[in-house]
Amino acid sequence: MKYAFIRAHRGEFGVRAMCRVLRVHFSGFYAWLKEPLSHRAQQDARQTELIRQAWADSGKVYGYRKLTDDLRDQGEQISENRVARLSSLAGIAAQVGYRRRPGCYGGKPAIVVENRLGQQFKVAAQDQVWVTDITYIKTHEGWMYLCVVIDLFSRRVVGWSAQSRMTTDLALLALLMAVWRRKPGNRVTVHSDQGSQFTSREWQMFLRQHNLEANMSRRGNCHDNAVAESFFQLLKRERIRRRTYPTRDDARRDVFEYIELFYNPKRKHTNNGMLSPIDFETRQLKLKQAGV
Repeated sequence: MKYAFIRAHRGEFGVRAMCRVLRVHFSGFYAWLKEPLSHRAQQDARQTELIRQAWADSGKVYGYRKLTDDLRDQGEQISENRVARLSSLAGIAAQVGYRRRPGCYGGKPAIVVENRLGQQFKVAAQDQVWVTDITYIKTHEGWMYLCVVIDLFSRRVVGWSAQSRMTTDLALLALLMAVWRRKPGNRVTVHSDQGSQFTSREWQMFLRQHNLEANMSRRGNCHDNAVAESFFQLLKRERIRRRTYPTRDDARRDVFEYIELFYNPKRKHTNNGMLSPIDFETRQLKLKQAGV
């Protein structure tokens, strides 16, 4: 395992230096390199590259649990323990947050609320609960950040925003699109994680002004926002990983096509009885009008 670690990091550190730190002889490492790899070692190398790609696609923020989900979506039969081991050897780790710069935030505390929704993702009508989250898309210009707002009832993306920076404005624009499109007459619960975009005073003020109620995942529990995570996995598997984006505008156009021209109006969803989100909402409206 030490030799595998040295091989994986040869581009970053000197071989002799790593051999000294790990207390192995460099001649033994080079002898190991010349030996043909066992089937197990070949599997390790192949799956490590898949893990590295999934980690890069996430903006280098996913931990081993989400990486395991990504690999299983690609058809890999792999356990969380194996992903954790290979990730550790390759120096892959989740991004758990950023250090605050003194004085940048004016001493304003984050606003966190409890998770009243739990993991109950079945709701009786549209515009009762919306879920929101942010993901990362790689372009040759750099990362593009995508925020979506999804109605739990139909799994329809009712709002989204894509920008070059992951700010509160990114999340607010997505939520503004949802409010403008749906114009809900009732109070809507908006579920998010505890990211800084969703714990800011600006976010909470927008919720109050538009008759929306905040609900938040428990810290570090990705399963609390599984519906948004599932959508991002679909988006990446069915579209993003099949494309190369020279610019953020190219990525934004492709996201528009996927959401507005395919996912919402056409993509069949098991939660909707194999109807698309729009078709499911249309059918439910007709049933309601018929008094069924």
